[in-house]
Amino acid sequence: MGLDTRPLSTLHEKASYEVADFEVPSGREEEWRFTPLRRLRGLHNGTAEPTGKVIVEVQSAPEVTVEIVGRDDERLGKAYVPADRVSAQAYASFTQATVVTVPKEAVASAPTVIRTRGENGEGAGYGHTTVILEPFAEATVVLSHHGSATYADNVEFVVGDGARLSVISLQDWADDAVHVSHQHAKLARDARFFSHNISLGGDVVRISPSVVYDAPGGDAELYGVYFADGGQHLEHRLLVDHAVPHCRSRVDFRGALQDVDAHAVWIGDVIIRAEAEGTDTYEFNRNLVLTDGTRVDSVPNLEILTGEVAGAGHASASGRLDDEHLFYLQARGITFDEARRMVVRGFLGQLIERIEVDEVREKVQEAIEAELDRGAAKR
Repeated sequence: MGLDTRPLSTLHEKASYEVADFEVPSGREEEWRFTPLRRLRGLHNGTAEPTGKVIVEVQSAPEVTVEIVGRDDERLGKAYVPADRVSAQAYASFTQATVVTVPKEAVASAPTVIRTRGENGEGAGYGHTTVILEPFAEATVVLSHHGSATYADNVEFVVGDGARLSVISLQDWADDAVHVSHQHAKLARDARFFSHNISLGGDVVRISPSVVYDAPGGDAELYGVYFADGGQHLEHRLLVDHAVPHCRSRVDFRGALQDVDAHAVWIGDVIIRAEAEGTDTYEFNRNLVLTDGTRVDSVPNLEILTGEVAGAGHASASGRLDDEHLFYLQARGITFDEARRMVVRGFLGQLIERIEVDEVREKVQEAIEAELDRGAAKR
């Protein structure tokens, strides 16, 4: 399994299962220039020893099969080839993987929850998860991350013909956690994929969702909500690769930031290849800056190699609370603090309301309120 180079002027030029095929990043590379490498605890340069204690527990729907398998399972690595050094390191270092299978035409009656819990940040943990939906199956999968850890993993979603998969990934780590993850979806004919990434906790969190299409008719919607506090680095790097005709994608990520050195990064790459006629795509990122001292980097990239598209666009906006909105609310007897909360709730709530699992949605709403409480206490 050697190095695969891709002749496109994108940030995703290499793919390999071998760690040695990727140079140790220095921070000057385009794909790493926003990431605080010194805070990754060696995940990027091979010095992170696999001695960390990270526990994975699965609560599955009755219709779903869950297996814990070794590295030699032939289903692993079929859908995704690592695209950077940390991803390759995670693939080379995991000892057991979780495989979730939803049988053909089965409709899961409950979400399948995969809980990843870190016991401490000493040493590193590496993981691998593969979720397979056979044709015309339907399921919801929740990836829940919490505790203290230094953790890198790869997650593969294989969505069969006519199948529907909804994924909710909640990064609710302790304040000292470091997490670098690739989440890759491969969609067959007429498959539908919904992804919700919610990043709230952790010291450094870098999530890279990606989507590729195997046949026409695929439909992917990727949503994200994040709230960065002082000193936190929350990074989301997306890739939607349209390589077949008549597929659709929508991306909408929204974040809020408060306190000194809160840093949010969003990179959205969409490629429409020459053979992908009839593609319909749009990506959007918005950030709400609540205090001084924060930093936002938002970079949408759209690469179009055919003129025959149904629609293609992207937008990015970052700014402070609108003074006119606040004045309007205060003029009607609402206090400044409550007016501020109402604006933030409305801004993030449009995406939070899309979360299909009640328990997760309520937990995210409570977490946002707690963030706002912390912000109010510091003013």
